[in-house]
Amino acid sequence: MKKNYQVCSRCVMDTSAADITFDEQGVCNYCTSYLKMLSEIEVSAEELEKSRHEFHAMVKAHGNGKPYDCIVGVSGGVDSSYALYLAVQNGLRPLAVHLDNGWDSEYSQSNIENLVRGLGVDLHTHVIDWPENRDMQCALFKSGVIDIEMIMDNAQAATNYKQALKYGLKDILSGTNTRTEGMPQAPGWTHYKFDVKNIRAIQNKFGREKIKTHPLMSTLDWIYFEYIRKVMWHNYLDYFIYNKAEAIEILKNKFQYVPYRYKHGESVFTRFYQNYILPEKFGVDKRRVHHSTLICTGQMTRSSALDDLKGNPYIESGEAADDQIYVLKKLGMTKDEFCDYMLLPPVPHQNYPSEMNMLKILSRIYKAFKRQS
Repeated sequence: MKKNYQVCSRCVMDTSAADITFDEQGVCNYCTSYLKMLSEIEVSAEELEKSRHEFHAMVKAHGNGKPYDCIVGVSGGVDSSYALYLAVQNGLRPLAVHLDNGWDSEYSQSNIENLVRGLGVDLHTHVIDWPENRDMQCALFKSGVIDIEMIMDNAQAATNYKQALKYGLKDILSGTNTRTEGMPQAPGWTHYKFDVKNIRAIQNKFGREKIKTHPLMSTLDWIYFEYIRKVMWHNYLDYFIYNKAEAIEILKNKFQYVPYRYKHGESVFTRFYQNYILPEKFGVDKRRVHHSTLICTGQMTRSSALDDLKGNPYIESGEAADDQIYVLKKLGMTKDEFCDYMLLPPVPHQNYPSEMNMLKILSRIYKAFKRQS
């Protein structure tokens, strides 16, 4: 039975999240669970400083005798840029790693260049084979699945792990964090990022080229990197009381950083996908979960979040129309083909071969092992 529309009285999650529930005060399960999780991991300032000191000592020890201490993946966005800045501020010798998939926005490259030059760190940029990437993206469009960004997210992770192995490094410091990204996405809003079986099945069905060079990592690859080679992925900003607005000001003042108007504005395609395709085709507005996270951590008021959600400035300003022209031309897609795509019903990722069942089995085995140990 279809639910009546309702928005949470504490955050801005609403009934567009299929599994949302509300208590008697109209507070949703999303912010309740998120705040409970925050309270469980929250430590005193002294404890946080102690854990941060121990973490940096561990990373330095791992990097002893090597050209770098760690990898920091940089997209040109605020979170990853600030993570790189903090790593250097705390005496680490990071290698910055960037994945160029052909969609860097007008400011992302200059932001990265100013940052690495100002910090004096080396930058490794992996440039993806464009014809192959374009064919894979077009295949994902034709498949009808929601997460047409999964090949980018997967490739970023794969590139970071491979660079870590190349230099014998044990630590990847990521801009992912709990305080601005910790509230989970609703079911069906995204897909498991390491589902290479899903990516390959879609490419085999709808693509025209073989995947030869595109960086990819599967569930088993992740297990190999993390548990066999002992390369660890860290949510580095969780070692600090991370405030996004303060981070932007520091980056602007020190590195002439140009902030983006929209989340993930460092990529033209991600900007178009998150702010146009997701809400217009799939009815998913990720600003709800992003804003709700910031509300819960005191970085945004609920009233300002609700004001922002009254419209879609990306579409209303005409930027979506400009990006659409650019994206379609770059992908070799006609406007009619794109309009047809927008009208087609969504197709679940599970309609194609997937690693999800294997992931569930491995997860059960891991939990059983943890209970016995």
